[in-house]
Amino acid sequence: MRHLTAADLNGFERIYRLNLVNGLPGFKPANLVGTAAADGTTNLAVFSSAIHLGSAPALLGIVTRPTTVPRHTYHNLKANGCFTLNHVPVAMAAAAHYTSADFAPETSEFEACGFTAVYRDNFPAPYVAESPLSIGLRLLEEHAISNGTLLLVGSVEHVYVQENGLRADGTLDLVALGTACISGLDGYHEVKEPARFGYARVGQVPGSAGFQPAK
Repeated sequence: MRHLTAADLNGFERIYRLNLVNGLPGFKPANLVGTAAADGTTNLAVFSSAIHLGSAPALLGIVTRPTTVPRHTYHNLKANGCFTLNHVPVAMAAAAHYTSADFAPETSEFEACGFTAVYRDNFPAPYVAESPLSIGLRLLEEHAISNGTLLLVGSVEHVYVQENGLRADGTLDLVALGTACISGLDGYHEVKEPARFGYARVGQVPGSAGFQPAK
């Protein structure tokens, strides 16, 4: 097994380091973040940093890059306090990826990349009509990270999910929804049926004394 130290990482060529470090967490969620500027111009950007922060209340977070250069998503989000998270359909992964291109502020990535902006239930941020699962969030907290990135915490106000993607126990069927995931900077993947093990209990640890498989 190859051993890499912090010194090794810092010494790598920039693109090599970006590719390697971005891939370290493994597979990540693929979401399109929808926002709107004060003049109504819509913005759409692919994010792989969405994380679950709590269920009661329901909180999700995204990490934005440093604001040393204009960040349209961050600017719009701060202006009206709301944003949407939209699962990326596998069939539209290429279009989603190119929302990360450096479009001018007056250009909507929705239009440029072939997505449809839709407003629902008087929420001030646009959803992606093509997404099988969309979430409306209101900015709750902002936390600065030491490297200049920002953790934005949003409270979940709306969830829209296709009927075939919600199981009776509340779990999501991401295979049925056709949701993509991301590896590294530009790898998009189709998910397969998961192996599910139920709630973890000590007596059900494989190989342990008294092991009993979950029913």
